[in-house]
Amino acid sequence: MQLKDLNLQDKTVLVRVDFNVPIDEDGTVTDATRIEKAAPTIKYLLENGAAVILMSHLGRPQQEKLEDGTVDKEAFTLRPVVATLEDNIGCQVEFVEDTIGEDAKAAVQALEPGQVLLLENTRFYAGEEKGDADLAKAMASLADLYVNDAFGAAHREHASTATVAKFFDADKKSFGFLMGAELDGADKLLNNPTHPVTAIVGGAKVSDKILLLEKLLDFADNIIIGGAMAYTFSLAQGGKVGQSLVERNKTDKALDLLKKAEAKGTKIYLPVDTVVGKEFSNDTVSDVVPAGEIGDEWQGLDIGPKSVAIFSDVIAKSKSILWNGPMGVFEMKNFAKGTNAIAEAVADATEANGAYSLIGGGDSVSAINQAGLADKVSFVSTGGGAMLELLEGKELPGIKAIRA
Repeated sequence: MQLKDLNLQDKTVLVRVDFNVPIDEDGTVTDATRIEKAAPTIKYLLENGAAVILMSHLGRPQQEKLEDGTVDKEAFTLRPVVATLEDNIGCQVEFVEDTIGEDAKAAVQALEPGQVLLLENTRFYAGEEKGDADLAKAMASLADLYVNDAFGAAHREHASTATVAKFFDADKKSFGFLMGAELDGADKLLNNPTHPVTAIVGGAKVSDKILLLEKLLDFADNIIIGGAMAYTFSLAQGGKVGQSLVERNKTDKALDLLKKAEAKGTKIYLPVDTVVGKEFSNDTVSDVVPAGEIGDEWQGLDIGPKSVAIFSDVIAKSKSILWNGPMGVFEMKNFAKGTNAIAEAVADATEANGAYSLIGGGDSVSAINQAGLADKVSFVSTGGGAMLELLEGKELPGIKAIRA
């Protein structure tokens, strides 16, 4: 069922959003991207006569309990989200320090069409992450309809993301606009891409991206590999990696991926030069060396200028682009040049050549935001792990539950 096909007038709608956002010591939301992206769905529901109940998780309260074994409700409360949410949807938001108990029920009963209620952190209940049916049933009892707009948590089979949907008939549940956009974005790459397709894959570990790389071999023309995972490929080919972060037990896998790529006609691009440092620090002594020639006391921290030029040229000729993972330690200014240059290349290909570009969540989103280019690409995903699993070809529990 599409959101626009639901009869919303005078209905109470339970919306699973992803407000797992960074909050500083002063209780201020420091990155409101996920709240901003959820706003269109919330506003649409309100404009069409619904009363809206929002629920989300925040952090990992079950794993970071107080010394007495109880949940730290002060550290993990969703209350700080309210002010930012109000700014983004343009109306008052009620908050209740409860999720399914009597206080929550009373707050829901008092809710009128056009009003918004935010429930407390779903992960205050141990049953949330276990997909507990009783907890999900209690959540479902609060509303007439269910909308899942939490793409960032869609890969979790939790009570509020998957199990709860089982208590609503097919014509009483739907994806929100953000979830729909995320699925459409991935679909453009997975099922109907315009060639040439280039995937830029970075990050720390080959083991984290093996399934993605193997899936990419099915439809990508080019795969650019950067970040620390490139050093595992370099080591596998007999290169010297010094003190670089590397997975020595994954070299066979790296070679296997290279062979599969050659057999399928997919071109793999690895860095030809590397920016190295003596220490893992922004202020460390640095140098540029050929890939595979990193000295014993040095570690790779970014791709070098020759690699930037080669990668940028490949990106410029692409019509579909996926970017998942930074090229180096972009959090350090002196080692962010490679990542920033790739961000600029992706933005240029999008604007100048009409390429479709998908920034696949996680650190890639931080990188594109840091470069100030988020509005210059086609789509920026709000879900790191969820988008990764979707691109790997997995069926996400939060998606499956709505389609069931």
